[in-house]
Amino acid sequence: MSNALDLYAKVEDLLGVHEVTPILNEYYFDTLDSLEFKTLLDVGCGSGGFLEELSIGYPNITTKGIDLSPIMVEMTQSKGLNAESIDLCKVNEKFDVITAIFDMVNYLDKKSLKRFLKCIEERLEEGGHFIFDINTLYAFKVVAAGSYIKDAKERFLTIDSDYMEENGEYYMDFTLFEKNGECFTKTQNSITQYYHTVSEIEKLTDMKLVSKKAIAIYGDESEKFYLVFKKN
Repeated sequence: MSNALDLYAKVEDLLGVHEVTPILNEYYFDTLDSLEFKTLLDVGCGSGGFLEELSIGYPNITTKGIDLSPIMVEMTQSKGLNAESIDLCKVNEKFDVITAIFDMVNYLDKKSLKRFLKCIEERLEEGGHFIFDINTLYAFKVVAAGSYIKDAKERFLTIDSDYMEENGEYYMDFTLFEKNGECFTKTQNSITQYYHTVSEIEKLTDMKLVSKKAIAIYGDESEKFYLVFKKN
């Protein structure tokens, strides 16, 4: 999985992610503005964009980012931010707030999700909040499925993706050509995401759902649910 995430790290800037994340991040900052907290852990921190914004808006907050992709962690660290390539369940500290931004939870299958939520709860302080977003069924079936091609001269990317409704899995096959001298180097890998309903997530944790918002970023239909859980 880490090799696939490293490939994703190489092409993230070609996917239009950076244009969308500021819109999504606003929901997170609106919630954070309503909370009192001193520490925050960002799970699946990626290249550190959210943590960088957080360091500006909340300069006195102690933050940490973790990601399974060493390349992503290096990109976060290059911004002067605290980040580590480590599994969530191996993190020793506790935090007032834990975030998982841009459908990070959808990368976990049902079994992994249950373990993940348990580790989230164990690493939250009493009364702490877990804030995250998940893809809706519409996002998987309509928005994301199909083929994507991006020619960036030095890099050429294709993604073929499809949603398999019978098992609730969304497959992405990445092919990247990178210019190396006069030739191109080819890299291929696959990433799978999993559809989860909000009610399923509620059943897998003792944390309580305190807020649920439907988000439409690309059109009129909601592509995401923005969720806030609290540890009692």
